[in-house]
Amino acid sequence: MNPQLGKQLIIFGGMVVAIGIVLYFFSDKLRWFGRLPGDIRVEKENVRFFFPVTTMLIVSLVISLLLYVFRKLF
Repeated sequence: MNPQLGKQLIIFGGMVVAIGIVLYFFSDKLRWFGRLPGDIRVEKENVRFFFPVTTMLIVSLVISLLLYVFRKLF
């Protein structure tokens, strides 16, 4: 097994734990997340459709920036 893989798994696990802590303690302050302009929401009598376009673009940008920073540091 490669030692680099072990380091990457530890970093990934730490990131998951950090995100979980933020969501647990600050979930009431993050209610805007998922309700941004550009998120598609259709609600009718028997159908609910939700497609968070803007939210997923922001999540993708943040993850890309984090990966770029981690690659430059390690």
